[in-house]
Amino acid sequence: MDWNVADIVMQGRMKRLPPYVFAQVNDLKMKLRREGRDIIDLGMGNPDLRTPEHIVSKLVEASQKPHNHRYSASRGITKLRYAIADWYKRRYDVDIDPEAEAVVTIGAKEGLSHLVLAMISPGDVVLVPNPTYPIHPYSVVISGGDVRSVPIGPGRDFLEDLENAVRQTWPRPKMLIISFPHNPTTMVVDRGFFEKIVDFAKDNRLIVVHDFAYADLTFDGYKAPSFLEVPGAKDIGVEFFSMSKSYSMAGWRVGFCVGNRHIIHALTRIKSYLDYGIFQPIQIAAIIALNGNQSCVQEIVNTYRSRRDALVQGLNRIGWQVESPKGTMFVWARIPERYRDMGSVNFSKFLIERAEVAVSPGLGFGEYGDEYVRFALVENEHRIKQAIRNMRRLFNSGS
Repeated sequence: MDWNVADIVMQGRMKRLPPYVFAQVNDLKMKLRREGRDIIDLGMGNPDLRTPEHIVSKLVEASQKPHNHRYSASRGITKLRYAIADWYKRRYDVDIDPEAEAVVTIGAKEGLSHLVLAMISPGDVVLVPNPTYPIHPYSVVISGGDVRSVPIGPGRDFLEDLENAVRQTWPRPKMLIISFPHNPTTMVVDRGFFEKIVDFAKDNRLIVVHDFAYADLTFDGYKAPSFLEVPGAKDIGVEFFSMSKSYSMAGWRVGFCVGNRHIIHALTRIKSYLDYGIFQPIQIAAIIALNGNQSCVQEIVNTYRSRRDALVQGLNRIGWQVESPKGTMFVWARIPERYRDMGSVNFSKFLIERAEVAVSPGLGFGEYGDEYVRFALVENEHRIKQAIRNMRRLFNSGS
């Protein structure tokens, strides 16, 4: 045989995807664990808190009924779409038509990926913050579109950078993907920010996609506004919500997209070709989550707040100066100056090997993140304090 399957595979879309930066750190973490090392994993943002009992109970009950074992609806069952509309009305006083302005997705990641695939053609330009959650730029890459980075982070004016990016881009951008509270930088915004985004998008014929995954994970009196609260937002955009964090349902893979009916129609249509919907008992349990007592959400938020405080106070105490985030389940930490030249990947490996603490290298979120690492609040306070002790010993050793 004079041809190679691997060569053919890499001639397709795969050749546009770079090596997964996080894999280097993850491989080292697994190697050390196999050697018996006790690695404290603050890397991947994989929620460790159990799903509230009343949601689990509904799943168990619904899964016992044979009619729920059949194919479901790719756009989500009717009662769940109505629960989504009711939730938006209660939370944000936003009116959502459950028949035309809401679609259930297999988590926000799947939904956003397929929306971009449905709407972006080769050569179309999409504006994306940098650093940011990897699927935001790489959904564009997978679709054949071109990504233009908009720097985001401390000391930067995102709106000013956005204006500069549009002025310097040809062809004119078609879409803007944003997410606030922001992963990984933890940046938060007020309603006035979204008002400016809506005006800017209308002036520049931009579709806006807002990933609202951390809507509920906010602290210190801050409440995250919905993009759709702003008059006119539905004219030009949509918003995704994931139940992974607010209800600790990460492995359940359920989220939704709401907003502009034409954009929702595009996502609904492409999904009709690609999937038969989420397992119906999960959708039924999601209805209970959205319609039920929301005190469970506050309990989850309180746990993340306590972990945040333990990590931030501990880092500052050992001389690693970080700010306390008002949102997300992360801490975005600039690498201490004496280690900064290592870059985020080598510094992350250094922390695993020498302090047995795993973090995510900032480079994995974009080149503007290479002076940072991201801590995920996915270990209990005892383990977080242990991580602080390990890092203090490393830093004090003079290494």
